Amino acid sequence: MQRIEVIDSHTEGEPTRIIVSGGPDLGPGTIAERLVVFRERYDHLRSAVINEPRGCSHLVGALACAPTNPRAAAGVIFFNNVGFLNGCGHGTIGLAVTLAHLGRLARGSHVIETPVGEVGIALGDRGRVTITNVPSYRHARSVEVEVGWNGSSRVVRGDVAWGGNWFYLVDRDGPGGHGLDVAMGNLAALMSFGGLVREALDRAGIRGAGGGMIDHVELFGPASRGDCVSKNFVLCPGMEYDRSPCGTGTSAKIACLAADGKLSPGECWGQESIIGTAFFGSFAAMPGESAVRPSITGRAWVTSEATLVIDPADPVGHGIGYTSGAGR
Repeated sequence: MQRIEVIDSHTEGEPTRIIVSGGPDLGPGTIAERLVVFRERYDHLRSAVINEPRGCSHLVGALACAPTNPRAAAGVIFFNNVGFLNGCGHGTIGLAVTLAHLGRLARGSHVIETPVGEVGIALGDRGRVTITNVPSYRHARSVEVEVGWNGSSRVVRGDVAWGGNWFYLVDRDGPGGHGLDVAMGNLAALMSFGGLVREALDRAGIRGAGGGMIDHVELFGPASRGDCVSKNFVLCPGMEYDRSPCGTGTSAKIACLAADGKLSPGECWGQESIIGTAFFGSFAAMPGESAVRPSITGRAWVTSEATLVIDPADPVGHGIGYTSGAGR
């Protein structure tokens, strides 16, 4: 029997399951190098932790591990139902609250190592955390893609931006807008449209810098909360949607707003999620660079502590439908 200790939390509605003990030994390399080891040698554990029958498709997982930088409080590798993630804003907030719950992190400022760089965290009280994300930027503006929708073809126009993951960001209104109501009552249409957009981007060979796969689609509409400017729907890898406003997605949006001169350094910008929760963000300019450094504030709560048991005789012990190398 293999036993893995996990702590579950949610950040503004989006769940995170963090392995705190019993995870794989990934060696002494950088966090990015350890992610490769995890993916190539222990992908079955990713699936076992996240997928049914122990988990569910919208659950995001993380492995808390030792950092390489002595200034860092922890390292972290994120994954989901179909593979591994470059970064995860809501998950970093969840990690901070989880480490505090374990007595491993005190209130104040800390550094977390991720596969795509260091993320600063400021841990407050009552689950409130501000993350200072990796440098974020718009890679391409007003990129058009042809999407088949409701029996016809239409041109969608969006920005390609990096916020720790690659996003294609589409406003509701204007030329090339998605035109959909961003609301839970319209979830099926948002899911379907987002999936078609992602498939169209892939067919057209539209990528991020260095050929990075655009695996997140972010659709915007008017906010219903008075303290927010925008409301979003984010389709994540694995055809699940983010219940939170998405930390890396909000970072990508802030980078686009900064590039357009619609947001000033230090100015607060509220992003509402599809379920009505919110992140509040701002950015600091990076002199001499087109990238900005977004800061995102949200709240997380611990929801459970558990020991996962993997029986080698269990025919679905590594997750229903799992096949070797599925998360690559």
